[in-house]
Amino acid sequence: VQAGDEAFAAILADGSVVAWGNRFCGGDISAVQDQLRNVQQLQAAQHAFAAVRKDGSVVTWGNRFAGGDSSKVRDKLRNVQQIQATEQAFAAILADGSVVTWGESDSGGDSSAVQD
Repeated sequence: VQAGDEAFAAILADGSVVAWGNRFCGGDISAVQDQLRNVQQLQAAQHAFAAVRKDGSVVTWGNRFAGGDSSKVRDKLRNVQQIQATEQAFAAILADGSVVTWGESDSGGDSSAVQD
């Protein structure tokens, strides 16, 4: 179980995910529910969640300005090993050791200054 500021999300035994709480803060997974299968890790930010699937792909939901929208980096989110979060951003470490970030830039969502 992971807790955001106003919502919870949990991985069930079958690898699916349930969420509850404020729908604007990740408590509503209806838009991504069909993608939330074979989940092995959940990470909460303040108003968004990220799920790592067994195939290394990532599903995000919640407030789009707080990390709930990873569409700008979706093509880079492959072979994800682990995700961590700040209040409004996420960082994923990939199998090759590289890091991908998204979310509010002032909260760590923009790591371009430390990228090669």
